[in-house]
Amino acid sequence: MAEFTPSEPKEKTILKLKLNTDPRWVDIASKNIEDILVDHAYCEQKAASTGISLIVKYPEKARLVDELTDLVAEEWAHFERVLQELRKRGFALGRQRRDEYVVQLMTHVRKGGARERQLMDQLLVSALIEARSCERFKLLWKHIPDPDLSKFYYELMVSEAGHFVAYVDLAKEYCDPKEVEARLQELLKIEGEIVTNLPVRDDRMH
Repeated sequence: MAEFTPSEPKEKTILKLKLNTDPRWVDIASKNIEDILVDHAYCEQKAASTGISLIVKYPEKARLVDELTDLVAEEWAHFERVLQELRKRGFALGRQRRDEYVVQLMTHVRKGGARERQLMDQLLVSALIEARSCERFKLLWKHIPDPDLSKFYYELMVSEAGHFVAYVDLAKEYCDPKEVEARLQELLKIEGEIVTNLPVRDDRMH
């Protein structure tokens, strides 16, 4: 069997996040893995639902439909894998929790105006959620003491980085790339402020 030799995405060049996660998060999260896995499962379920919603809302955009169909399948497969990790440890799925990070980020999707502008914001907000998830998965991969979960989160980290890139590329497919890049920078700043102002919690992925 080939040796597992992971490499990592570079947040500053690929994900472009303005703010790193508080290092205290991984310490407390690793001690409360049941709640983290439950929250993570729902994050994957919501990511799949978001992709489906975009397909339904923009069915005329062929590339979006094709790429998000694959993304939805991958996110649902991740949901199933998180369920497996829960059950391996004797945990149940539990109830969905309010994701304040996503709720606050979604308020910055502009309403009204050109349909393409709404699409751009929806795609870029989705990209940022994937980027933050990727950054959190990286922390879990590097620091969580459970070796099986460490490898699991490495695999998901790589996948989420790809989803970030896919969402940004789709925005540039349907909107002016310069406008997309400017809006992405605005949202990255907003995302950093949201993360700064949210409390560090041991029962949330975001």
